[in-house]
Amino acid sequence: MYEHVVWPHQFDPKTSAIYALNDIDVNATPEAVWKLLVDAEHWSSYFPAEDQVKILSGELELALGTKYSRVTVGFPMHLIVTECVPARRLAWSTLVDGDETDSSAYHGWVITPTDTGCHLLSEETQQGPFFLEELGRKNPGALYRYHQEWVESLARGAEAEVA
Repeated sequence: MYEHVVWPHQFDPKTSAIYALNDIDVNATPEAVWKLLVDAEHWSSYFPAEDQVKILSGELELALGTKYSRVTVGFPMHLIVTECVPARRLAWSTLVDGDETDSSAYHGWVITPTDTGCHLLSEETQQGPFFLEELGRKNPGALYRYHQEWVESLARGAEAEVA
């Protein structure tokens, strides 16, 4: 059985309005996946949709406490890394810029070594009126579809690195 995200109380999937789980087996080492995942300003090298990411706190890659911004599907956001276990776990909390409803999200990644490489799991929960409107009502299923494309692209990128 694979591990899952360790949820802060306020982001627990059981009490969140929106939740997505995506996973994939990757024929690459956890370290190859990790290298691409923490290189946030270059996510677009394997996942073109993430082409507006900027680390704000001075690090070269994501680490515990890193603050960064990104524009995802047209919405500017500010994020902070809340969990970072190299080659195993990464998570961040998100606030949408300009949103006055205090809507928030929490996205975690878990990398589990396997005999053929690793298993990559992505989970996200979203709460608040902004996300309910934009993803719940206007675009149901969008979070799942976006993350599925992301995990598949990350897997292909990592596999290409070790080929």
